[in-house]
Amino acid sequence: MSREHAMEIWKAAVDAVRPAPLVQRAILQEARIVEAQRILVVGAGKAGSGMAEGLEAALADRLERVKGLVNVPEGTVSNLKRVRLHPARPQALNEPTAAGVAGAETMLQLLSEARPEDVAVCLLSGGGSALLPAPAEGISLEEKRVMTQLLHGSGASIEEMNCVRKHLSRVKGGRLADAFKGKWMLSLIVSDVVGDRLDVIASGPTAPDPTTFSDALNVIDRYQLRERTPTSVLNYLIRGVNGEIPETPKAPDARVINRIIANNELALTAAASRAKRLGYQVWNLGSSIVGETRVVASEHVDLVLHCRETKKPVNLPFCLLSGGETTVTLGKSSGKGGRNQEYVLASMIRLGESQMTGVTIFSGGTDGEDGPTDAAGALADVQTWEAVRVRHLDPMQALTQHDAYTFFDQVGGLIRTGLTGTNVMDVRLILVN
Repeated sequence: MSREHAMEIWKAAVDAVRPAPLVQRAILQEARIVEAQRILVVGAGKAGSGMAEGLEAALADRLERVKGLVNVPEGTVSNLKRVRLHPARPQALNEPTAAGVAGAETMLQLLSEARPEDVAVCLLSGGGSALLPAPAEGISLEEKRVMTQLLHGSGASIEEMNCVRKHLSRVKGGRLADAFKGKWMLSLIVSDVVGDRLDVIASGPTAPDPTTFSDALNVIDRYQLRERTPTSVLNYLIRGVNGEIPETPKAPDARVINRIIANNELALTAAASRAKRLGYQVWNLGSSIVGETRVVASEHVDLVLHCRETKKPVNLPFCLLSGGETTVTLGKSSGKGGRNQEYVLASMIRLGESQMTGVTIFSGGTDGEDGPTDAAGALADVQTWEAVRVRHLDPMQALTQHDAYTFFDQVGGLIRTGLTGTNVMDVRLILVN
């Protein structure tokens, strides 16, 4: 039953952060939206479809006042009455596209043409950075895409990546809100970053930006990417450092309220509650887990071994629960996988077959995606080691090559859920019986 329990706990986490009911509740609590004569809707993210559905449900008796567009991944588009869901990228491609640019241009025009009494609702969620591209003047979409790939492949954190992307954009870093000419804007946010920083989620299109052109250039230098950075990008950032290009907005806009309605902590709380109902004691490490994936995995296995031996701080059966978002430094590897799959692979290797009895390791992205794959993550238990022996596989070789996807595909450990319609980073758990 441990496999079923792991899946049930993870699904409880995802269900707790499904956006439609959360947005509906938030809209109904805000009289300035409900009573407005004209409501402009913009936004982007993996939870965009559900968020827009929640907004239309809240305003069902006055939808004629609503007009807008939200950029979402292909495969999450549904037919709404007043908010157009614009497919801005393929499901498995977490990069900006021409379709995303077209959607961003439409939003900028809609907000810039707002009437003085208009209100706006911005719906933001994880994936918004890639789904809401509007490259700065003189920078092509392809050049911005190359920059994103360089940063991701170097192991840059989402904060570092967004710092650079904000300074290469006409919407990020508070510029989307800056384009709004109306009376008041409510930005509802599903957080996919550690610490729920408003300036980082979706690269902060409605929040003031504390980072600078100098910070962005420093990120490039930190990962020794200057020689590989497209010339137009490097020159643009240098011009910004020299004061030739205006900085992103630094002061809060009195017309804008940013409100987080879901995050990783909420998901972990729901997961812990379900684990307890299933009979497990819970050791919740929190939603701020970052760092190199295989290092985090090793640390978590050490905690499991200590707890199993000492029965502290919890006794058997227990669930070690954690959230956040780790990183994988790929180097020149040509393998296929994602941080969740690599976490499970590294954990099972660190634990070893002899220690695996009674242990189930599960890690999945709450968005249903893990790296450039069709899996949300992976699961491993003693059956996985049995499959390894039968198929004569080398788990360490798979880990070294960052090829967890191929490995788990062979042993039946991939978790394929499809897009979940939400995104609050990862939920990891290790069940010990």
